[in-house]
Amino acid sequence: MQGKTLLARNILIGLLALGLSGCAAVVVGGAATGASVAHDRRTAETVLEDNTIYLKANDLRNNDADLRQKASIDIDVFNHQVLLTGQAQNREVIERFRQRVAAIDGVRAVFDEVTLGAEPTISDATSDSYLTSRVKIALFNVKIDGFDPTRVMVVSSLGSVYLMGLLTPTEANAVVEEVRFVSGGKRVVKLFEYLNESHKRNH
Repeated sequence: MQGKTLLARNILIGLLALGLSGCAAVVVGGAATGASVAHDRRTAETVLEDNTIYLKANDLRNNDADLRQKASIDIDVFNHQVLLTGQAQNREVIERFRQRVAAIDGVRAVFDEVTLGAEPTISDATSDSYLTSRVKIALFNVKIDGFDPTRVMVVSSLGSVYLMGLLTPTEANAVVEEVRFVSGGKRVVKLFEYLNESHKRNH
């Protein structure tokens, strides 16, 4: 699956190059990367811990021969919460992996969004990557004072869009209102953790 994901990303770069000027593409990508580090509402310690959780979960996945044979599962981590997406042949293999991930030190919750079915195709992976990019661009349309679109983690899987982040209720509602109109999205799943409305005035 890793090979297909890399290929999908390469195809996506080509698609974006056709749809955006070279300068604009660089500005959007650079802004998202730089701002996400500078404006992350997680503490530096939490960011490091999330990376550690991801690496441990990734090792569990890569070292499980049965899982690799029967499932194609993607892992995303935000604020000690793990999102599992992808497809698997049966619920047993999904549940076994979910339990192992939940046992990783520091994990507060595991969101199991893995569906039953055959391994996603290159076309599926490309469509999801392109959908994620369209959603991230759409987030720049949210007109709330102080809102930073790079604070929203966007994950797409088979047309479903998963949103994670530390947002106020007002920010979260505005984000969903934008995302639900992005073409190609079949459903929007909110996995936000909510902050007090006063938080955005200070951060």
